[in-house]
Amino acid sequence: MKKVLVADDDPRLRELIRITLEGEFDLLEAEDGEAALKISQQESPDLVLLDVMMPKLDGFEVCRRLKASSSTNSIRVIMLTARAGREDRRRGQEAGADDYFIKPFSPKALLDKVHEVLSL
Repeated sequence: MKKVLVADDDPRLRELIRITLEGEFDLLEAEDGEAALKISQQESPDLVLLDVMMPKLDGFEVCRRLKASSSTNSIRVIMLTARAGREDRRRGQEAGADDYFIKPFSPKALLDKVHEVLSL
């Protein structure tokens, strides 16, 4: 079973994602950027669902660090954000994100996106 880390400071969103993905994936959770990095280094998830706006380290910096390290650079990253601007999308691509997903989203759309990115 593939391992997915959900990194978001909003506990309600983490719960929604957990409900959406449980049963199909082994799930890990982080409530800030520092925890997301630590868990990624320890657990080697296949995918990180990474909120852009988080305390301690934002999602762009977490993604940059994941992609810069030989031990974590193969982890797929989907950036999650409520900001749909072109500049944020560009920053996500520059940080190395594999995809960019806009909140709010339907559970089915998220599940489809996770399957799509993991199949790349």
